[in-house]
Amino acid sequence: MKYEGQICRGPMERSSFMLPVAVGCAYNRCIFCTLFKHLSYRELPMKQIEEELARVREAGGNPKTVFLGDGNAFGLSADRLLEILDKIHQYFPGCESIHMDATVTDVGRKTDRELCRLYEEGVRHLYLGIESGLDDVLLFMKKDHTLEQAYREISRMKEAGLIYDAHIMTGVAGKGRGIENAEHTAAFFNRTRPRRVINFSMFLHERAPLFREIQNGTFCPADEKENLMEERRLLEMIETDALTYDGFHDFIEFRVRGELPKDKEKMLRKLDERIEAETEGKVAIVS
Repeated sequence: MKYEGQICRGPMERSSFMLPVAVGCAYNRCIFCTLFKHLSYRELPMKQIEEELARVREAGGNPKTVFLGDGNAFGLSADRLLEILDKIHQYFPGCESIHMDATVTDVGRKTDRELCRLYEEGVRHLYLGIESGLDDVLLFMKKDHTLEQAYREISRMKEAGLIYDAHIMTGVAGKGRGIENAEHTAAFFNRTRPRRVINFSMFLHERAPLFREIQNGTFCPADEKENLMEERRLLEMIETDALTYDGFHDFIEFRVRGELPKDKEKMLRKLDERIEAETEGKVAIVS
């Protein structure tokens, strides 16, 4: 596969065939992100996309699920996406669903009819970078949406039949605000009802614009114990009939995953054990 940059997709898509349709992120202004800062965004030519489809078909591939890369493939115009979807179905007649990352603004740029057409042509899961349930945090991190916009666009996409999944980051609100952020984010999820949540605990890299905010004192990061406590409060407060959750941490080798509400108590116990270990200093920080 020809791929430019760092491959980024949620763990739930590990068995999907990944088809690059663009390079980088069309928005690329979130100050915590380093994934695409070194790339100049561009759409890939249809010839290259079709060559990749042909290569996989010739190798015997006929995947049931396709994940479109890169950073926000849903940012492509509806006409462009429909052209790509048509090619996918031509080459992979067994394809049942097509998934991709999106921003709230990407959804807002599509008409109701376009959202319905995309669903009719096989688009199912859209992963939205929600990140936080606090408007001031979204503004500081230079996300492309407010909570009001997110509520509106998620409602529109679900009305069209599209499945809403969410990316979030514990630690994104900074030191001392973990519980507050957890409670507001849980309230957001209890209203919007995502099918999947992927929690990449705040990654702090010196190349990220956020690092300068830390250096000049306008952002103070939470430590991993607070991130764990935030994650625990989030899971405790989420009330849902069916949600797949997968949570990672930056500086510690720790992961919580399962199905809510079925696995909630087990996940909370695992977090309690880790929080206790962090409190007693029984675990080492992994760089």
